[in-house]
Order: sequence, then C-alpha cells, then structure tokens
Amino acid sequence: MKNYRGPADTVEVTAPADVNSGDGVLIGKLFGVAEVSAKAGERFNIARKGLFTLPKTKAQGWAEGAVLYWDGAKATTADNGGASPKIGYAAADAINPSDFGEVLVDQ
Repeated sequence: MKNYRGPADTVEVTAPADVNSGDGVLIGKLFGVAEVSAKAGERFNIARKGLFTLPKTKAQGWAEGAVLYWDGAKATTADNGGASPKIGYAAADAINPSDFGEVLVDQ
C-alpha cells in the first residue's frame, strides 16, 4: 500500500505537560507510556503497546484479564472506566491495597 506509513506501536506526540520517562500520557483519548522525559510542548515518543508496571487506584483489586482504564486526573490505572479511555488489560492479579499493577497496554 502506498499510503502505509509503518507500524504504530510507538508514536511521536507533543507533550501536553512535562512528562517523565515511564509516565502514562493521555492526549485526547490516545494513551501511551512515555519512552523519554519531555518538557511541555516538546515532541517525544509514547509506547502504545507493551507490558508495563503502572500506578493503579490503590483501593482496587484486579483480576488477571480485567479491562483497565486511565484516570488522567489522578494519573492512575483503574478497573472502572466511567468517561476514562480503555488502555488495556491487567496482565496479573493485583491486590487491594497496592500502588502498582502489571498492565498490558493495547490501545
């Protein structure tokens, strides 16, 4: 196909605010994990697919395979979406309480 531009597991975006390598980043409904640190307004890459350890809502327990969402206001992963975009799945059980969980990002 002449209009195919390549795989999109990693995408270059503009930092909406200062970000650190490993931070979850939400731009509109597009979610990814920052591959490098960037200042607001700088272009940088986010990973849209992969297995990551991400901050989670502490008072939740997850079952392996649960659908997960990104809460941009709290910069955490949650198993109850509301208006938050789906970002992937729990790659392993996570206990309540715990600060981090294993997330298969698959947006």
